[in-house]
Amino acid sequence: MRKHLLAALAVAALTACTTPGTDQPAAGNADKVTYLTSFSTFGRDAYAYVAQEKGYFKEANLDVTINPGSATVDVLKLVASGRADFGVGDFTATAITVAKEKLPVTTVAMIHQKSLAAIVSLTDKGIKAPAELIGKRIGDQPGSTNQLMFPVYAKQAGIDHTKVEFVPSAPPALPQLLAAGQVDGIGQFVVGVPLIEKAAQGRKANALPYGDLLPDLYGNALVTQKDLPAKNPQLVERFRGALLKGLTYSIEHPEESGQILKKYQPTQDAAVAAAEVSLMQPYVRPTDGPAGRADEFRVARTIQLLVEAGAIPESSVTSKDLVAGS
Repeated sequence: MRKHLLAALAVAALTACTTPGTDQPAAGNADKVTYLTSFSTFGRDAYAYVAQEKGYFKEANLDVTINPGSATVDVLKLVASGRADFGVGDFTATAITVAKEKLPVTTVAMIHQKSLAAIVSLTDKGIKAPAELIGKRIGDQPGSTNQLMFPVYAKQAGIDHTKVEFVPSAPPALPQLLAAGQVDGIGQFVVGVPLIEKAAQGRKANALPYGDLLPDLYGNALVTQKDLPAKNPQLVERFRGALLKGLTYSIEHPEESGQILKKYQPTQDAAVAAAEVSLMQPYVRPTDGPAGRADEFRVARTIQLLVEAGAIPESSVTSKDLVAGS
């Protein structure tokens, strides 16, 4: 039941050499590509800048413009409309959005083999288990990955998701809201803990990772327009390969990745970015196979979990709707 994500795409790439517009362009005629990070320019997205700095995009004959994304749903809509060629968004949130809105996007690589979504609080809040979220106020951006996925997580944890209040909050303000005690927790990625602790001036933070209870869920995924893998498979494969090369290098060299991110985004803290990249290491590599791998069984399991949790209607989406070549 287990298949590699791009088995069909690889076959298509081998046969595409006779298709006009799919050959790798001659040197000096690089393909221009626009790419969106998952959210802003934090350390968790440093690998794209690493691929730029190390020349991996250039080696693939790509001229890549990296723009900061603003969470999964917005990234998907920009990619679907053609205003970006590639982007990164949480795979579970992608499944929910595609099921409900039928956006013409598809996944071509899994950046994280396990979901990074979490509820993060300060240790002195005493929230150490899902049951302790009852009656609490969680700050998060409306429509965020964490908020979309929370009913699924809550059901698995055996708690009533309606008894946890989500407070609409602008993402840049979340760490300060938590530090000031205006909310009890915030929707955040596991790797965001160093950023939270910095905002809280050294107070320790702890996370309730969704992946602990939902191990089949993937984290971020690389998405593109629905028809691009068939229309231009070589472009997809060149970009995918270069980005994953940057991802692999990044998690092997977190300190350098932090410095590279700061070079391209001077407002970022290199040490905090490096800490985020270090925390991301165990989430990137699959137990078998290369980085970026997807498993058809897990994709189907994700859909099943979302249906069971009432997040999407039954038969509203299939693996083929979500993953290229699945």
